[in-house]
Amino acid sequence: MCQVEEDYNGLECKQEKIPVPTLNRKCMKCKEGTAVLIIRVNDSFCRSCFKEYFIHKFRAMLGKNRVIFLQEKGLSREAPKKLRFVPGIIYIDDGGACGRSAEERQRSNALLKSIFTETGFTYFIVSLEQVFSLPTSVLVPGTSDPDPSNPSYKQAVDQYIKEKQTLTEENVASAVAQLSIEDSAYSPEHKLALERLFSSMKTLTAKEDMLQTLRSHLILHIARENGYSKVMMGDSCSRLAVKLLSNIALGRGAALASDTGFSDPRYGDVVIVRPMRDYSSKEIAFYSRMFNVPSVFISGLDTQTHDKTSIQRLTESFVTNLQSDFPSTVSTIYRTSEKLHTVMPPQSQTAEPASKCLLCLCTLDTKVDKASAFHATLVSEQLSQIKLQDPSLDAPAQSAEQCCTEGQGCGPGGCCSSNR
Repeated sequence: MCQVEEDYNGLECKQEKIPVPTLNRKCMKCKEGTAVLIIRVNDSFCRSCFKEYFIHKFRAMLGKNRVIFLQEKGLSREAPKKLRFVPGIIYIDDGGACGRSAEERQRSNALLKSIFTETGFTYFIVSLEQVFSLPTSVLVPGTSDPDPSNPSYKQAVDQYIKEKQTLTEENVASAVAQLSIEDSAYSPEHKLALERLFSSMKTLTAKEDMLQTLRSHLILHIARENGYSKVMMGDSCSRLAVKLLSNIALGRGAALASDTGFSDPRYGDVVIVRPMRDYSSKEIAFYSRMFNVPSVFISGLDTQTHDKTSIQRLTESFVTNLQSDFPSTVSTIYRTSEKLHTVMPPQSQTAEPASKCLLCLCTLDTKVDKASAFHATLVSEQLSQIKLQDPSLDAPAQSAEQCCTEGQGCGPGGCCSSNR
């Protein structure tokens, strides 16, 4: 292999270089405008076509899956190409777990508050310490509505169209502006409890996993408290590819369909959806850069850490480096996640409901077939416990020479007897 600063006696190392496409080309969509960016090798867009492509991709994802009803805080249907639901924005301030000072947290919250206010939508700024004041009902799945894929979906749409909507966009903007909540205050007891919790974890892998769980509990509680039935996450396909591989390494293979799929109905009354899962991180970065989307940098647990500090960080580094050499890496992993589905075994009416994990509310995968690796591990542990209780099981059997020594026979039916 070729190495850095290696002497080849005048012979150059011949490496195949991937040709880098130039921007001296036309837009692949309109065929007229000059391309200003290249998403993939042959996908070049001009500014206007890229914006149309980006927005259409988001709407197509929501329309294809049909999980958001028009009645859910909908706006007027007469406004074309407008959101027919009123979204809210939530930000979880996890500075207490990430080691940020109080001044840094206040500064970032002030910047985010100014950005959220300009949108005109309802926003919630909640500190992570508030998780210690949540009710126990957040760990219990709620009652879900009927399946949106059944025939009642069309009836619901028709009923919405027939109803007269008197709420205009101006009224909506003024109404949601009064509903903005900033609950970044926290008690000293909760602050100390959060610090003790994360200081008790010795690895960054455990800290990142726990942080994600606590964030999910807070988001679920805020959604239920304010009447939201859908929560949109900003996971891109690049992030989901990393999440899929890291969750397998963490032992969450049975929950991959819920953790990486478009719809996650594990909570019952609140459904987690991921409408950005078709976008790559490169597309999101280009859109934010070209159209001046305001952003605030906030450091996290893995900021400026080594690649091998956690399983999540190592997986991200592996996928990113592999993607730079093989551009189809992320898309291949992402397409694999689309084929994953949660299959529940058939249960009788008298059978007990499946057990749920207390933290993530996913179905436990302990009741599995006897040919599984879990059952083999369980049997091995049981045999080890039996041997510890009865040491005679490990003693080797005596041979015929040993039992017949010193002139003593085995007696009738023994190893030396012909009747044996």
